[in-house]
Amino acid sequence: MRKLSGHHHISMLTKNGKRNNDFYTKILGLRRVKKTVNQDSPSMYHLFYGDLTGAAGTELTFFEMPVAGRTVRGTNAITCIGLLVPSYDSLVFWKKRFELLEVQHSEIMTYAGKDALSFEDHEGLRMVLINHHNQETPADWQVWESSEIPVEHRILGMGTVEITVRYLSRTVKLLQELFHYTVVTENDKEVRLQSIEGETLGEVIVKELEGPSEKPGRGSIHHLALRVATVEELQQWDALIKARGLESTGVVDRYYFQSLYFRDRNGILFEMATDGPGFTVDSSVEDLGKGLDLPPFLEGKRAEIEAILEPLE
Repeated sequence: MRKLSGHHHISMLTKNGKRNNDFYTKILGLRRVKKTVNQDSPSMYHLFYGDLTGAAGTELTFFEMPVAGRTVRGTNAITCIGLLVPSYDSLVFWKKRFELLEVQHSEIMTYAGKDALSFEDHEGLRMVLINHHNQETPADWQVWESSEIPVEHRILGMGTVEITVRYLSRTVKLLQELFHYTVVTENDKEVRLQSIEGETLGEVIVKELEGPSEKPGRGSIHHLALRVATVEELQQWDALIKARGLESTGVVDRYYFQSLYFRDRNGILFEMATDGPGFTVDSSVEDLGKGLDLPPFLEGKRAEIEAILEPLE
């Protein structure tokens, strides 16, 4: 069994797809690589943002839920997303940009041992830009040339993901013992682990916090997806998850990738997703994210679905 090759994507809730699209494309300069629907509830958008092709490890995804209320922060939740930027100068660029565009942000600080800049989107989703020190990124991460952000400061992909739980050891042991994460730093209340030793792009911080569980709403994080190369490996992981006494959905065909879902003993929802076939399975690279793409089993309901969805542009 090979080790996991980092994060695949991370999924959040948004109240309004149009405002969400504006923030992530116009303020953060990401490419909308797929405009589709929640396959389990096709009356709502599922929006994907990332690099040129939405490569695994670059994807931020959002389910639009118009009835979403306010998030009540608490424990047993994924609580912050790290995004890698090339350099310290990039952090300076983004701080000035956030000031100009009135995005809530911190001063440049230290996070997970690196220079960083924390910020929130318009719905209170907590994120942090992390200095990647001009290190190499995966070969399949490709620059989207049409972004208005200068290439030397663009968001590269996902970095450290923060998880807050009531019982620290439950989540840490799962990551260590089942998925072979390496502990980088630890104390009584916080453990930092990496799926690829020395690489921030597969890093997780687990923090312990007593109190009530988070009540999800707009700007909350729904799940973290871990990157798996093939369906065969996914099936092997499914067996190992079940052997550990955890419930798994089994392999689910999401058309753009194959997935499975499970919760750890703190209730954190994880997905495991394959690299392929990817978002170009039903679109050219040039046309990614422009039209409404539907998996084949929903294509017959296109007119009905399009009548419900509010246009994003």
